Order: sequence, then C-alpha cells, then structure tokens
Amino acid sequence: MNTQKIFDTPLFGLGFRVFFALAGLSALILIVLWNAIFKGTLTVDNYFANNYWHAHEMLLGYSVAVIAGFLLTAVKNWTGKPTLTGDKLAGLALLWLYGRILPFYAGLLPDALIAVIDFAFLPILAYQISKPIMQARHFRSLVFIGLLLLLTLGNGLIHGEILGFCQNTAWIGIQLVVATIITLILVIAGRVFPFFTERGLSGTLLIRNPLLDLLSIASAVAVFALQLWAVSGTFLALTAVFAVIVNSARLSGWYVQRIWYVPLLWILYAGYGWIILGFILTALSAYAWVLPSLALHAFTLGGIGVLTLGMMARVSLGHTGRALRVSNAVAIAFVLINVAALLRVLLPIAFPNWYNILIYGSTLSWLAAFSLFMFIYSPILTSPRIDGQAG
Repeated sequence: MNTQKIFDTPLFGLGFRVFFALAGLSALILIVLWNAIFKGTLTVDNYFANNYWHAHEMLLGYSVAVIAGFLLTAVKNWTGKPTLTGDKLAGLALLWLYGRILPFYAGLLPDALIAVIDFAFLPILAYQISKPIMQARHFRSLVFIGLLLLLTLGNGLIHGEILGFCQNTAWIGIQLVVATIITLILVIAGRVFPFFTERGLSGTLLIRNPLLDLLSIASAVAVFALQLWAVSGTFLALTAVFAVIVNSARLSGWYVQRIWYVPLLWILYAGYGWIILGFILTALSAYAWVLPSLALHAFTLGGIGVLTLGMMARVSLGHTGRALRVSNAVAIAFVLINVAALLRVLLPIAFPNWYNILIYGSTLSWLAAFSLFMFIYSPILTSPRIDGQAG
C-alpha cells in the first residue's frame, strides 16, 4: 500500500524550492498584470488601489517569497535544526498564495478576511523561523525575527488605512517595508558576500570589517528613518551621502576584480551597487534635483530585483548539490535584469520625453530575465538533489 504523503515531493523538501518557484512565477504574472493596468487595457476590482497593489505585491508578495525561501533554508544551515518541510511548508506556501489571489475577490469576500489572510503570513513565518533559532540558541540570528516583525508592521499600516482603522498610513507602511527589506539585504550581505566570494574565487581571502558593517547598516537605517519622518533638504542629503561613502567602502573591501568572470558573483555586487545608487539619488531628490520615485526604483527594481534574482540562482544550485556555475542563458538573465533597472531608473533622467517607451522596455527586460530564470530553474527546484541528500 502506498502511504506517501501528497506533499512528500522535492518541491516541498526545503523552503527555497517552493518559495523561489512562487517568487519567479509572481515576478512574471504581477508585472504582466501591472503593465495592463498601467496602460488601462485591464480594469479589475481589487482590495488595493492600483498603485498600492503594485507596491504591495512586488514587496510583500514577490520579495517576501524570496526572503521566506532564503531564511527557511539559511536558518537550517546556521542552526543545524530542521525548518519546515512537506505538508507544513505547503500550508505556508498556500497561505502566501491566497494572499496574492484574494484581493481580486473584493466585494465577494469581506475586506477584513482578505486583510487577515495576507497579514498572517509574516508573523507565522517569523514564528517558524524563531523555533530553530531559539532551540540552537543562535541569538545573533534573532535580528531576522525583528526585521520580519517590522515587515509585519508595515503591512499592518497598509491594511489599516484600507480598512479605515487609521488615516494616511499606507504610504508610510510601504516606505517601512522598503526600508526593512533593504536593511535585511545589507545584514545578509555581510554574511554571504565574503563567503560567496571566497568560495567562488579560489585563493581569495577577504578581511571582514565589523565596524564598517555596522556603519553601513546604521547609515541606511538613518536615511530611511529621516524619510519616514518626512525630513528632507540638507540633513537628508548629508545622511544619504554618508550612506553612499560607508557602503561603497564596505563593498570595495569585498571586491576582487575576478568577480566579473563569475556571473553568480557579479550579479550580487551589481545589486549592491544599485542600492548605493539609491542613496545617491536620495541625496539628489532631497533638493528636488531628481524625482524621489527614481531613488525608490533604484532600491526596489535595482537593489531588490537584481539581488534576489542572483541569490535565488546561487542558493538553488548550492542546495541541490549542483556545481556553482550558471548557463549562458542565466547570465543573459542577469544582464537583462540590470537593463530593466537601467531603463527604469537612469535613462528617464537623460530622456524624460521617452518615459513611456523606457518603462515598456524595462518591463520587457524584466519579463525576459525571469522567463529565462523559470525555464532553467523550474526543473532544478522540482527535482531531487543530484547528490542524493535530503533537501
């Protein structure tokens, strides 16, 4: 008699598998829908206003899926304790999926139910991550629990305005979510950039600088805090310039020229570069020299988009027992995601009259990048490890 559980498949063998697959699919579907909505060719009822839906889904849908997949996998490595697999992992993935679908049932389902389903994902993820951390007494990883709870707060502020519990908090919530994700990336960068670089380039030994790590993260937090408090002008500009300086120094301390021969490395450094550019544009926007939306998209499409694609590609190979080398198709995807950011962030400054064309080009580049990722990585994410190990 076959007693195999329905979710006892490779896709639910470890968190990165199902959540990276969902992230890749959502990166395609959400942008196709947003492009149609943006151009006015699609009109749908939605729990969120259009702009809020786009921001919410790319941040608390796509980005959070990548974060969930990474943390459920990394915490197992850091602590030596198991994280969710099988039916429990499938249940968490379904909760994330319902959060993406139910907003389109506005008017058919109570708004409160839609909000609760979406809101519940992050605190449940934080709880599941905290269990192995506490069991192993790996207290330095508790910072990620704090960051997940900040994401929960940001999501709560968005839903609070929509449900009428508070006023003018949705945009604050979105800003808090962006700030938290960038901070989380900067924390993770200190753990993985030196390690990945040393592993990817034989004979390389990088010197860690804990003070520079702290200043890089603290300066970013300071910039985002000033924006949350609606502080602009010289104070914001100087703080952003300081963030540029310390984060550039941090990145240059890890930099080895040979990374440009290894796509799995240069994609990560490029993503960090977009974050630094975000701080540069923040300084310029403090004097209204550029639009604040350009800085925002440097952080989101550039920093988050580029880094998450690179991290998913690297983590998926390492945790399925494969060699840490990507195909030419994936290397092209890495180029395309940077082209998407270039078209959305930098070229509108030089060619403002071409804005709509540039947005269209950015959309196509993003879709091409993630189409290549899903084509190459779907078999990897849904197949057993090639070395026969669990996970």
